[in-house]
This record gives sequence, structure tokens and C-alpha cells, in this order.
Amino acid sequence: MDEHDERTTTMTGVDASRLDDQQLMKELETIHRTRHDTLLYGSNDALRAHNDRMAQLEGEYLRRNPRRPVASGRTREGARERGCGESATPRS
Repeated sequence: MDEHDERTTTMTGVDASRLDDQQLMKELETIHRTRHDTLLYGSNDALRAHNDRMAQLEGEYLRRNPRRPVASGRTREGARERGCGESATPRS
């Protein structure tokens, strides 16, 4: 079982919990930058690995920053205030 765990760690990078804050942010920036190309051109295995790694990194970021600032425009209420949820103009 240890061999499997070790192999998984090698394949997905350093465990997110072992990264310092600066390393974590760098990893997050890189994975978000490469997301589009992986989605469009990566194999199913590559996309699955990308999804897993992104979830690990984002989960670790959220664990460390539970009270991170949230922009009001990025909430449902903020979207409604912008008018995104409004119906199209009625036709006569």
C-alpha cells in the first residue's frame, strides 16, 4: 500500500498541505493557466489528473483561508443587482 501512495504522490506533485503559502499560490496560478489547454487538448487521463490536482490545491487554499474576501459581484445577490438574472425585454 505504501508503494501505491508514494507513486500517487509522485504523479500528482507535492502534497498540497506540504506547500508553503507562496508555493501553493504558484501552483494554483500554474494549474489555472494550463486548464483551458488541458480541457481542449488533453487526454481523458490528463484531464482527470488535472481535475484531481486542482481540487487538492483549491481545497488546501480554502482550508487555509476560510475567511478570504469575497467580492460582492461574485455572489448570487451581486449578480442579481447587476441585472444578469433579469428577463429579456418583453415583446409586443
